[in-house]
Parts: sequence; C-alpha cells; structure tokens
Amino acid sequence: MQIETKTVTTNSGMPITLYFPDGAGQALPSVVLMHERYGLVQHTGDLARRLADEGYCVATPDLFFYISDQNALHSGAAKATPTDPYVIDRLDEVVAVLSGEPVADSGKLGMIGVCQTGRYSIIYGAKRKLNACIVLYGGISDWDQSELRPEHMADVLKQLGAPFLGLYGETDHTISIADVVKLRNVLEENDKSYRIKIFEDAPHGWLNNTMPGRYRRVAAESAMYEVVRFLKQNLSATSGRSGRVNWEFESNKDVNYDFGKNVRFE
Repeated sequence: MQIETKTVTTNSGMPITLYFPDGAGQALPSVVLMHERYGLVQHTGDLARRLADEGYCVATPDLFFYISDQNALHSGAAKATPTDPYVIDRLDEVVAVLSGEPVADSGKLGMIGVCQTGRYSIIYGAKRKLNACIVLYGGISDWDQSELRPEHMADVLKQLGAPFLGLYGETDHTISIADVVKLRNVLEENDKSYRIKIFEDAPHGWLNNTMPGRYRRVAAESAMYEVVRFLKQNLSATSGRSGRVNWEFESNKDVNYDFGKNVRFE
C-alpha cells in the first residue's frame, strides 16, 4: 500500500507528520504515535508507516522540537524534561490538527507512548477522551509527584478513561516487574479495562530495530500484533461493551528474576 505523508507546524512551532494510505476515501481512525526519548527519529516514522498500512491516519508529533541541539537529543547525549501540563498542551495541538484533516476521524482516537512518552499517553488519557491508551515499555518508572509531574501516577491512573494496553520486557533495566504488577493492581482497584503483557527476555527498547543491541525480532513482531489488535478492538465502529471491565495479564518470567541484574543495551 502506498503511504502518503504531510507535515504541519502548529502555532507553538511543533512539527507534526501525518501518515495515511494513499487514496483513502473516508476519514480513518486516528492514532497519535509518540517518539522515544531520542525525539522524532527514523524508528518512529517506520512504526507510523506500518500502522498507516493497517488503515489508520497516524500523527507523529515532534514533542521535543524545542531542544536546540537535535543531534545531541537523537544520540541520547541531551535529554528533554517537559512538564505534564506542557505535554497535554502539545497533544491538544495534535488532536486539533487531526480534527481539521478530512482523512482523519479524531472521534476514534488511539494514543501510543514509547519509552519516555509512555507516561504521556497515560496522562493525556486521564485528562482527555481517548478510545485506546497504549504504552510500550514506559510510563511507570517514576510514580512520585514533582515539579514536572504534579500528580502521583496512581492518581493519574484512577482518572484514565480509555482501555489500556501495556507491553513491557522481563529484562528491562528501567522498569521492574514489581512496577508492572503495581500498575496492574492500581488499574484493577479502580475497575479499569487493561491488557498487560511482559515479554520474556526482552530488554528496554526491544521494538527498536535501529538499535541492534536492544532489538528482539520475535518480541517486536508479537508486540506489533498486540498493538494492531488492540487498536482494531477499540477504534472500530462496534468497539466496546458498555458496562464491562476486561482484565488480561500475561507474564512468563524466570523463577530467579532479579531486576538488579538487568542491564542497558545499545
């Protein structure tokens, strides 16, 4: 399928690239796909094309556009530390752009956060309407309040209105299985629908095939299957059963699992 792209710059100066199938004859369900901590790089565009090929209009905002040295950001030498309110404002701009695009149906909206931006899909889903909230190995490494994060993550999760998909790795050095279990417990205590899966022997960043040390092909393909299935379940015209709460937790961990032994891969 031929994929078209279009780049829009918002009033704040943030670039957003849209990906959608060529010749789409109707407004498509929309997905906001956020980048890793490295900013908007090739990996994000590759994922966006793959999702667009599934029949979605995919928006990829450059949330960290304000960092002056983008090369340092892309290499990991620089880091962006936006506040939660800043992120919500920028994501409001993304949704506004989608609302003005004939090819996009912003009333059927999914959001995917990856690595650092995993938190952002959760906080946006707590404050705004989403049909699907997806996190890939992110969002729960820091639960506490701070100047950057006005609310404790447990309180944010209580406000989440969309079904939640969380995909994590057994050997992630930034997020422990205990954190994932804590996430599951908070969601269940507050009657939130979720599917959570912990991938066996998967380190942090296992979806990123531009970083060979981290990439795990089997886990990556399985994860994309999970993402596409979840989007289809929750962004279709017939999605959702009113009044039902669905809980799914899947994990296969080593009996000698020790988070302290997990290491960073490049």
